[in-house]
Amino acid sequence: MHYRASNPPIAPLSLALLAALSGACSSADATLGEDGGSNSSPTAASGTAAASESWTGGDSGGPVTTSGEGSWGTDSGDSASATEAATSAASDSAGSTGGEPNGDTTGGEPSTGDASSSSSGTTGEAACDIETPVVLYLSPDDSNSTSSPVQAREAVLGDFGSLNWIPIRTWEFLNYYSFSYAPAEPGQVRVTPELARFKDQLDGQFTMQIGVSSELIPAADRPLMNVTLVLDESGSMSGHPMDMQREVCRTIAASLREGDVVSMVGWDTTNAIKLAGHVVKSPSDPKVVGECDALEAGGGTDLSGGLNAGYKLATEHFSKGRINRVVLVSDGGANAGETDIAVIAQGAGDQGKDGIYLVGVGVGSSESYQDQLMDTVTDAGKGASLFIPHKAEALKMFKDRFVSTMMVAARDVRVRLDMPPGFEIVKFSGEEFSADPSEIEPQHLAPNDAMVFHQTVETCAPELVDAETTFTITTRYQDAVTFEVREVEETRKISELLNLPSANLLKGAAVFAYAEGLKAVKTGDLTGKTLALEAVALAEAALPGDKDLAEIRSVLEAL
Repeated sequence: MHYRASNPPIAPLSLALLAALSGACSSADATLGEDGGSNSSPTAASGTAAASESWTGGDSGGPVTTSGEGSWGTDSGDSASATEAATSAASDSAGSTGGEPNGDTTGGEPSTGDASSSSSGTTGEAACDIETPVVLYLSPDDSNSTSSPVQAREAVLGDFGSLNWIPIRTWEFLNYYSFSYAPAEPGQVRVTPELARFKDQLDGQFTMQIGVSSELIPAADRPLMNVTLVLDESGSMSGHPMDMQREVCRTIAASLREGDVVSMVGWDTTNAIKLAGHVVKSPSDPKVVGECDALEAGGGTDLSGGLNAGYKLATEHFSKGRINRVVLVSDGGANAGETDIAVIAQGAGDQGKDGIYLVGVGVGSSESYQDQLMDTVTDAGKGASLFIPHKAEALKMFKDRFVSTMMVAARDVRVRLDMPPGFEIVKFSGEEFSADPSEIEPQHLAPNDAMVFHQTVETCAPELVDAETTFTITTRYQDAVTFEVREVEETRKISELLNLPSANLLKGAAVFAYAEGLKAVKTGDLTGKTLALEAVALAEAALPGDKDLAEIRSVLEAL
């Protein structure tokens, strides 16, 4: 998700489609939640001393003290070893796709939101617990990954013309398209909860959207960075993939500024260090551009060796006061050296602990790109996975969005949702949620960006919901450079949320419906396409001329 100019409030609309997405009846009127101003304020906390943590359930009336682990489980990276994280990422990359949740939300295995997964195995109707407050921890999966919607768009609108081999990861669609959440104050994050209730909706159901936004940093004001480019020169990169890699390399060079430090390693079955700690003199530094232009394809693909060499180079030139970023560019193949996906991912699994962040850039065409390896590697490294099929996308991600692609505003972001007793999530846009915080991997948040969670929540005791019913969203995160632990909390009554109309929620519903519609089309069900087009139409009424919605419409109409 990326920022755009704020939109004015909209009048209540008739939202039959949105109601259907929430599991409601086929026609409904809704009053929607606006991107209302948040009075959230972060609370600094010690990131070293393991002290205490006090929670008041869904009641935010008292102070929140934080340090150490508390009810958040272990600190980032400690819940599983790099090997376990990489293995999990490899197995999840083809399965968890958002949508209907499954599994047990009271602990144990996290719910993945995968509509295609089997049920949790319970029999009969669960008892309605109206005594125990509900606490869930949410994960969007990847740190700002956007590969899936780009692959889908290119597959449909390009020569491939098929979604059969395209992964549809709903959370990446929410990452890719822009929302108008207000940015946070410098060094902070901002939490904006939104809610919709439909008049003809099933009793106790609500559509909820949560935006966790970061600070706004113009490109001219960004801190200096230390960039290590890890570039694939194997034989499979010949032709279009190599052209795109050169384009990415040159576009990054053009976005750098005086004082940035660049290192570069090219790899096939061997590794060639092309630049080591080069201090940039100006944008499009001739030495950097010259190395980009000189890239050539040839040899086997030892991606594991190349990645390890890149991290070694990044470590040698690590700068504590800067954002240190490794950019891995490849077509996703691995046919030499170590070829096991989980083992390769281990090379990225522990690097973020020291402040070396990863971006994985897939290049080529949608029919030839090997997504699974790059997605798994970036998942283990808590980095963004991108796909660059042409020059326009390279400019979008590494010129227009250079700061949000390359910088980190908050690391190890964890989101906690407190709901009244009896509530549960029945649809979810992210990869997973759980009552056990150790099951949820924290993710990094870029500047000029937001994590957007779109879900349907439902209570088994709708008669207990009144105007005073509250939801609390708490976000814990670390400063990207100092690692200082901070928290921000936002509590809202249902009566406050339902009286504030929101274009953001409408757009979120359209993006969610688009991703779910593509999944349905892959199975031969065109109903999802129809529902998605209706959702897009409702969002277009609130956001006339929105370029994202126009793109989504063009893909759906081409199916």
